Amino acid sequence: MWQWSKCVFVFVLTASLFAGSAVIAADKTDRISDKDVVDAYTYYLGRLLVLRQEHLDFRDEGLRWNKIIHRSVGGVKWANPNLDVAYSEAWVGLDKNSCTMLEIPKITGRYYTIQTLNGWGETTSNINERTFPRHASGKFAYCLPDSTVALGPDVQKVVLPSAKSRILARVELGLDPAQAVALQKEIKLYATGTPVLPKTVVTPIFTNKNLPGIAVFDNASAVLASEADINPGMDELQVKVRAIQDAAKGTERNRLNEVIRKRAIPDFVSQFAKFGTVGNGWHYPKVVGNYGSDYRARTVVNFGGIWANNSKEVIYYKTHTDGQSIELNGSNAYTMTFPKDQLPQSLVRYFWSVIVVDAEKFQVVPNSLNRYNLNNHSSLRTNADGSLTLVFANKLPSGYAQTNWLPTPAGKNYHLTLRFYGPAKELESGRYFPPPLVKVGGSLAKADRNSTILK
Repeated sequence: MWQWSKCVFVFVLTASLFAGSAVIAADKTDRISDKDVVDAYTYYLGRLLVLRQEHLDFRDEGLRWNKIIHRSVGGVKWANPNLDVAYSEAWVGLDKNSCTMLEIPKITGRYYTIQTLNGWGETTSNINERTFPRHASGKFAYCLPDSTVALGPDVQKVVLPSAKSRILARVELGLDPAQAVALQKEIKLYATGTPVLPKTVVTPIFTNKNLPGIAVFDNASAVLASEADINPGMDELQVKVRAIQDAAKGTERNRLNEVIRKRAIPDFVSQFAKFGTVGNGWHYPKVVGNYGSDYRARTVVNFGGIWANNSKEVIYYKTHTDGQSIELNGSNAYTMTFPKDQLPQSLVRYFWSVIVVDAEKFQVVPNSLNRYNLNNHSSLRTNADGSLTLVFANKLPSGYAQTNWLPTPAGKNYHLTLRFYGPAKELESGRYFPPPLVKVGGSLAKADRNSTILK
């Protein structure tokens, strides 16, 4: 009897140890890898950045569903604003029983577009004379695909993929800003019914300087369910996001948070700094506005310039370094010279501009001149040989025209954003790079001071 009991005991003990080993092995097999955490974090952050802006818009900026706000010139606070346009903003809310009407006045002789974006920062429509040449003004109706709303024969239907969308209307200021503002105020938005909308998911509000840790994954399933990702190939990443949420409920929470802090966030910051193809110190994004499977690019753009439009409308270049890859310092003076056969206005059908923004929130920097951009309407002086030199400095160095000077923050790094609306083919192809910034008194070969077109 004793021998039998002993054998049973040994068998049970052995089986228990084997089972325990199997559990440990399974834990190791199922453990979320650091790489999966890094990838999932970058993907998920893209949605969180738009969701954060939705919260801030309603909490601080006075936005309401299906009510358009016409901002004063320069009166926006998001990252990398365009100061060459009058902005109007709104959040569109739809259900199958309610569309949202948009009325646009006839606008000629100046650039305009009414852009919609979804909750991931994807551009879902642009209304202008290029996309609707036969119905560039008048009445439009934003509707869901399953809408039951009957529309009149004079209404152009625009189908949006989600119940919530962000509107950004731009009207070029041009030489007559007062007329642009008058046209802006004629843009109207209103719902046909009373749409029932899902509540905005509550997430921690974070800053760009202090990106969030594991806590933002606590309601990840609700965040992902609140807005479908219309891009292909995102299912696997969403599975990883949900896996992090589940694992964070147990003993893995601290490890996951450490991976986010020590690997995921530094990796994203590095992606942001190196974003796009680089030439002459300028970064050219390969995709913008519509990102396909490139979720990393989408998150980078949402972080540094939320509400970016697609390349059919505008090409963006950004830099925070000079032509020798040294960080820009606001106490230094830099020049940027366009050759006479590649002046910036020759590269666009509409307009170009450049702005200075800070290195944290990417907002315009106050200065004594109250000058925040240079563009094709800035009365810029060309050089004797027909070239154009722009100056970026905290104090204007001698020998340069004040009209060509854009002030910079003393002693601080800053970023430049250069926009080309209605870009030329060289820009759309990604072969063109603007001239590098050259430190006044520094050394850079003359041939390297100009624009570059890759062969």
